[in-house]
Amino acid sequence: MLLKIALVMVAFAANSVLCRLALAGHHIDPMSFSLIRVVSGAVVLLGLFLYSKSPQAKVQWSLKNAFFLAIYILAFSCTYLQIDAGIGALLLFGVVQLTMVLYGYWHGEQIGIYRGIGLCIALAGIIVLLLPGAHAPDWKYALLMMLSGLAWAGYSIAGRNMTQPVGSTLANFILAVPIVLLTNILLNQERYIDLQGWVLAILSGGVTSSGAYVLWYAILKHIDRVTASTVQLSVPCLAIIGGSLFVNEAVTERVIFSGFMVLFGIFLVIYMVPKKNKA
Repeated sequence: MLLKIALVMVAFAANSVLCRLALAGHHIDPMSFSLIRVVSGAVVLLGLFLYSKSPQAKVQWSLKNAFFLAIYILAFSCTYLQIDAGIGALLLFGVVQLTMVLYGYWHGEQIGIYRGIGLCIALAGIIVLLLPGAHAPDWKYALLMMLSGLAWAGYSIAGRNMTQPVGSTLANFILAVPIVLLTNILLNQERYIDLQGWVLAILSGGVTSSGAYVLWYAILKHIDRVTASTVQLSVPCLAIIGGSLFVNEAVTERVIFSGFMVLFGIFLVIYMVPKKNKA
């Protein structure tokens, strides 16, 4: 299970790096990146579904899940026009954690004092990142990434009720295609794309999104919402490293301090399980 979670988190971080690399280098516009990402994801998932199909396999259609996925992808792509990979990931998964933990608490999941402290520390790390200063992200794009985080939290929460990881994810991507396409048409923004833009968008959709989302849907059935939300906060730290290595983004003291707080908060939430949950 730990290896599967690690693979998914690396893939999530790679999505941030791939998107930032494509947009910061002006290889593609956000709307085109979103469309190619969701279409390539749907194509790869269709291949996986047909290859691994068993008598029990089926497609589970959900317009709500597709809507969450489309909003997440669109807001995600637009944000990375101006925000670094690591900072964007910190904002994204900070909102994801808060939303999923509050949802879990509302539905009876125990947090406990130490988990609560860990949650507060992790969220404080996000707040430190957003404090005004020379390296604070643009608030307009920060709010856009928070919207993406809310959509991803909804997608993750809904995923716990899906019994067919491949079929469910395939359906979500297929239904998300017309939503993303319609958004492209309505916004009517400037389009530009080169070969590298095509490659990065296809990698994001066909490799680090489709396969990772199938595995994530399978994992969600075996972990509680608090753990599911908190392990995702490892993604920003991985994205910070990836952004530094591949996009030449500066790693400031503020980002390092925020990342440390987030990781320490993760440690507390994962390992300080309330006694009533232990059996």
